[in-house]
Amino acid sequence: MDARSDSALAKRVRTTCPYCGVGCGIIARRTEAGWRVSGDHAHPANRGLVCSKGAALAETIGLEDRLLYPEIGDKRVSWDAAICAVAGAFSDAITEYGPDSVAFYVSGQLLTEDYYVANKLMKGFIGSANIDTNSRLCMASSVAGHKRAFGSDTVPGLYADFEEADLVVLVGSNLAWCHPVLFQRLSAAKAERPDMRVVLVDPRRTATAEIADLHLALKADSDVALFNGLLCHLAEKGVVDHRFVAAHTRGVEAALLEAGQSGLADVARDTGLAADEIAEFYGWVARTKRTLTIYSQGVNQSAVGTDKVNAIINTHLLTGRIGKPGRGPFSVTGQPNAMGGREVGGLSNMLACHMEIANPEHRRIAQDFWNAPTIASRPGLKAVDLFEAIHEGQIKALWVMATNPADSMPDAYRVEEALRQVPFLAVSDVVSDTDTLRHAHVRLPAAGWAEKDGTVTNSERCISRQRSFLPLPGEARPDWRIICDVAARMGWEDAFSFAGPHEIFDEYARMSGVENAGSRDFDISGLAALSEDEYDCLGPVHWPIPADGRQGGRFFADGRFFTEDRKACFIAVRPPKDTKRAPRFPFVLNTGRVRDHWHTMTRTGRAPRLAAHMAEPFAELHPADAETLGIGPADLVEITAPRGQVLVRALITDRQKPGAVFVPFHWTDQTASKGRIDTLVAPLVDPVSGQPALKNNAVAVRRFAAHWFGFAILGAPTSLDCAYWAQSTLKNGVAYELADSRPLKDPTGFASSLLKRAELVGYADTARRHSRFAAIENGRLTGALFLSPEPVAVSRSWATSLLGRSFGSAQEAAAFLAGRPGGARPDPGPTICACFAVGANDITRAVTRGHCTVGSVGETLGAGTNCGSCRAEISRLITSVTDTTAGNRLGKTEEPDHDRHTKAVPETV
Repeated sequence: MDARSDSALAKRVRTTCPYCGVGCGIIARRTEAGWRVSGDHAHPANRGLVCSKGAALAETIGLEDRLLYPEIGDKRVSWDAAICAVAGAFSDAITEYGPDSVAFYVSGQLLTEDYYVANKLMKGFIGSANIDTNSRLCMASSVAGHKRAFGSDTVPGLYADFEEADLVVLVGSNLAWCHPVLFQRLSAAKAERPDMRVVLVDPRRTATAEIADLHLALKADSDVALFNGLLCHLAEKGVVDHRFVAAHTRGVEAALLEAGQSGLADVARDTGLAADEIAEFYGWVARTKRTLTIYSQGVNQSAVGTDKVNAIINTHLLTGRIGKPGRGPFSVTGQPNAMGGREVGGLSNMLACHMEIANPEHRRIAQDFWNAPTIASRPGLKAVDLFEAIHEGQIKALWVMATNPADSMPDAYRVEEALRQVPFLAVSDVVSDTDTLRHAHVRLPAAGWAEKDGTVTNSERCISRQRSFLPLPGEARPDWRIICDVAARMGWEDAFSFAGPHEIFDEYARMSGVENAGSRDFDISGLAALSEDEYDCLGPVHWPIPADGRQGGRFFADGRFFTEDRKACFIAVRPPKDTKRAPRFPFVLNTGRVRDHWHTMTRTGRAPRLAAHMAEPFAELHPADAETLGIGPADLVEITAPRGQVLVRALITDRQKPGAVFVPFHWTDQTASKGRIDTLVAPLVDPVSGQPALKNNAVAVRRFAAHWFGFAILGAPTSLDCAYWAQSTLKNGVAYELADSRPLKDPTGFASSLLKRAELVGYADTARRHSRFAAIENGRLTGALFLSPEPVAVSRSWATSLLGRSFGSAQEAAAFLAGRPGGARPDPGPTICACFAVGANDITRAVTRGHCTVGSVGETLGAGTNCGSCRAEISRLITSVTDTTAGNRLGKTEEPDHDRHTKAVPETV
């Protein structure tokens, strides 16, 4: 089978999704209406499934806001001038200050071939290890934990283990939203085998809890205490694989001695969990051989993240539950090519092909293979240290590729100051305006997802081809070519004279086999010497793939690891001390993702159906905290830390623990007035991995005293002068949530200025401070503004659907200003299913008509039948509606109104 396409015209191209580390195969089809994207049934990662973000990919490939030409300052220049500027700045800095005066900050959005040449240039030719990646923010602790335990950064298992396990323990992972396809695979397996148990270990009750048999809502960063207690329990109950431990491990005595200092009561005290639920969890693990522990950012993004990883691994080593079907520790990564970056040495402490900078023999292998003039002799600066080094004057030239550290790094204001201060900043990106790009001296237009050609590796070590199906727009170039052009201008043309990604992949594959012979885990030398056509048609394949023809499956089934003595290491870990919080900052801030957005929304922000689910930044607060603080539903809240302040919408929910607040990190200065949550996050890192602690920060929360609130729909973005605004994309315009603490003295003037129309339909009730305006041009709605002293009660989903529609009469315009549809056009309510634009009110009506299961709702509305990411929300809404109905059986019950405050944050989320 031709893995690339089904026709010479490339109307059907197999490629890979550019979002999370699941690595789903997708098919892009060209139709008369444009490109469509669907899941690839032949790909082993997703078997045809696709999440809401993947399903909307075709909506994100337009050229709006694209960076299409090289720029120096604010002026368009030739590629030759841009390459000369970058190469000259780096060469001059190296000559005057040495190789450690320059740095690259790269991204898991790069393809493996891009990553490889960047790493080769920095470590083998510039001679510094100052290249780090935003993957440092999501999985560095997992890398460090693997290396401490296994001697290598090896993920032992496969996705097949999700279906084969009898007990799945999800730790710090909202799998339902962050890795939706894996969640669907797990959900399907549990439905087929009801005896399978799922445990969720997470302070929040996320959508993933819907399939959990037990939810352990532990205190932040108390995972080590929980798993040390489990290790002790397993030893006490004799659940130990003595043969495996004796023959294939070392260090068990020290690990048990440390774990043995905590009894059940101590674990309960340290974790905040009830003793009986801890005992139930421990009993399940003790009795279940096929136990799989899946962990993600709640483990990694911590000041003790590496210790958490090793506490988990210790339990699997003690029981010998590793390297076998349905059992083992399993790290799921955040970005599409985080694993590929780990393989090529994208982290500042590694070399390509899982070799170590600290190992002299590995340095020799790399330098000889590259025929490089030098080789980095020591680890470089990790991400947080890199930006601090700029403040200290150590870094004179920085190149940022495919990432936006001004928003995604902790202490983001200080990071942005570093970007302003560095003497030379080059940025490669696809979009024309980010909070990082605006500080660049040189802007380099890079190829976007649909234009890229190369490979990526997912969380189960599966290498997949990413294939282009669109031509390069403007003068955009692939990242690998930009890097190679700069390398050539710096004097190393021969070493970077690749004709295409297939030649880079070939060199990389050959390097992986040099002096390996099984001594290193990463070996794809069996893929060396592929022709360009063979590379083009390469199907998904798991590594290792050595030259002898064997192909990768699970690691460590034979008990052989990659330490010097080939034994795995137990690591003795101690729970962190529970530090007291300053009274000024009593809340625990947790940051993370939402279902339908990705990173800083440079891609998902383009898709209207993705923006419809959550249109503005928000803070989850427990009802008791909200009541104490005087915060009501849909109020605005100020969240303050020593480093700054953000302003977001309140979402009051019992899924949050008292004393804690969750805020997603997607919003930037382009999409909200004060939504950059990482400006509040301290630059505290794990001392072993260098990964920032993004899940546990001290903040204060208070109600924002808004004098007025507003909701606007416009044909195009505009600048706004108010304390709070949040922008979301519509099919033919934009929507804004607005608020300010200052009185709005002239609502009509404000509306006229915002809507840019001299004549408006509407009214201004200055006494009650309610105003509503519609801009009509040639009978069509071109904009609207709704103002109120409280959160605006307007059906967002209905109102935004009318932008650009014709109004046949003044009565229709007046009805529109009422803020909700008439009986002939039912209000769908806030979007729950992004794939089919099904709202909460649609589902409520279906439930009241007797469709009281997720499957039945899917049959009648389609909701939940595509990607399945919304099934947990549908289930929760069904429960809410049926409980309300049951409580009102003796009298007539009004249809629940899920639109009474704001559509930006659905109450069912």
